[in-house]
Amino acid sequence: MGILSSSLFWWYYFINYDLFNLKDYMIFSFKFNYPTDEFIEKELICLAENLEQELLGNAIKYEIKSKTRGTSQTIKYQNSESKPTIDKIDRLLAQHYGFTDEELDFIINYDIKYRMGLGN
Repeated sequence: MGILSSSLFWWYYFINYDLFNLKDYMIFSFKFNYPTDEFIEKELICLAENLEQELLGNAIKYEIKSKTRGTSQTIKYQNSESKPTIDKIDRLLAQHYGFTDEELDFIINYDIKYRMGLGN
């Protein structure tokens, strides 16, 4: 969950796919090898759990009323509220993949204005 929420995965998805559909083959084509460093593995799990709690805690829940489908409830996640945690995940992934500081900076800031809902 942490990896798929990372800016690294967003960048990969953005440059390779249409941004409207997320299919299993898109996820499986993202090359990830599990960390051999026990610290990275445990920290990644911990950050993913923290991210899940943050996203749920900051989510906006509302109802949509439709004449044909009735009322349904939906959730809008506020990703920008969890940016510090996502950045920590990217720092761990950068350590795992051996990225330079410049590469990490590029990934963390790639499309930030629109990805975090800050653009008009």
